[in-house]
Amino acid sequence: MSNAISPHENLSGSAAIEKIKNITEGAGTCFFSTRVNADTKSRPMALQDVDAEGNLWFLSDINSDKNHEITSDSEVELYFMNNSKYEYMFIKGKATISQDKALIEKYWTNFANAWFDGKDDPSISVIKVAPNDGYYYQTKENKLIAMSKMIFAAITGKSIEDGGIEGKLEV
Repeated sequence: MSNAISPHENLSGSAAIEKIKNITEGAGTCFFSTRVNADTKSRPMALQDVDAEGNLWFLSDINSDKNHEITSDSEVELYFMNNSKYEYMFIKGKATISQDKALIEKYWTNFANAWFDGKDDPSISVIKVAPNDGYYYQTKENKLIAMSKMIFAAITGKSIEDGGIEGKLEV
């Protein structure tokens, strides 16, 4: 086992929102988990945006299992991973569903045409996840340097900083 360690930096308020925006938009997709207090269901979802308040926005079919699960239990968990930069984030939050045409217009992308018949498709909904808290890990340096430090620690058994930083998020 490696003796590499990461310094901790817990973030709250606007600093947490900025970290959420930075890491999640870099990852682009996440595992979106519903029924987190029971029989958890997870599926990949493409992130549309993170707004100034830290809310995460997704497009979804109003008739999907995910939407039905959110209707009965709005607590969700999101797992983001940007492996190319060694950035990872876990977010717990509350999801709400809307079919507001202005929100659909705002978050619509041409990529969504793969699942819907244009932005006027009656099955489109927008899911807003308001984050409560979470956890992140990211490298402070580039991936090659971070990996080199971890390998050095593994080979030598010496404790070193692994080139990453991690901490709790409170929004």
